[in-house]
Amino acid sequence: MKKKKTFSGIYLAVLTIITYVPILLTVIYSFNESKSSVNWTGFSLKWYEELLRDREIKEALINSLILATSSCFLAVVLGTTGAIGIWKMSEKPEQYRGFQKINNIMSYIAMLPIMIPEIILGMVFLAVFSFMDLPFGMLTLIIAHTTFCVPYIFSMVKARLVGMDKSLEEAALDMGASPFQVFRDITLPLIMPAILSGTMLAFAMSFDDVVISIFVTGAKVNTLPVKIYTKLKTGVTPEINALATVMLLVTLILLVASRIISKKWKRQ
Repeated sequence: MKKKKTFSGIYLAVLTIITYVPILLTVIYSFNESKSSVNWTGFSLKWYEELLRDREIKEALINSLILATSSCFLAVVLGTTGAIGIWKMSEKPEQYRGFQKINNIMSYIAMLPIMIPEIILGMVFLAVFSFMDLPFGMLTLIIAHTTFCVPYIFSMVKARLVGMDKSLEEAALDMGASPFQVFRDITLPLIMPAILSGTMLAFAMSFDDVVISIFVTGAKVNTLPVKIYTKLKTGVTPEINALATVMLLVTLILLVASRIISKKWKRQ
């Protein structure tokens, strides 16, 4: 038993070192006064000041925010309506007897984008957009990001709907409320925490995406992660470390917020 505990402790320590030490070093060297990413010469915030003065970085940041916001909005509409539609069909099997298999297939298809490796998904989007003769840019980025953002909202909302008391909707309908009023006053408030949680997670994934974005972005549109990737070709600088630290902080805030919201609605 002691040997198992010792092995588990060693394994956890090694895993933690491999995973988090490089991230910690990136954050530390973003405050390095020297331009070298190897030698520490003193604490400084000048690389964050350089970051604020970089016009290309600002443009890439704005593009990333527009992209993440647009794709998350579309993903919320598609993921929420899809989850509600599948839930309605599963709640009335006798009415939708012939559609149950289709229902299961649609649920599986909705989750496929996060199961497929990103590089494969990026190549597929590249081939499809080229075949459709769509100009590569913000439009193709939004379509691609919406596709892999939908599963995050879909899965969260679907899980929330499974635990929802169906009698609340039925009581409202019996009292004369229209289907729209039932959705607006009962269903939507109950699933809103799941929508918010899924949206924050989807926003973080969209904001950080590199692989898919490289395949579908245009020459005139750069996102922040792609900009970092192109800058890395000339070597790692403290400015890149500072940018990576800011992105890491934003992602952590979104993931923590998503986790807090998810825990709150599970308790309800």
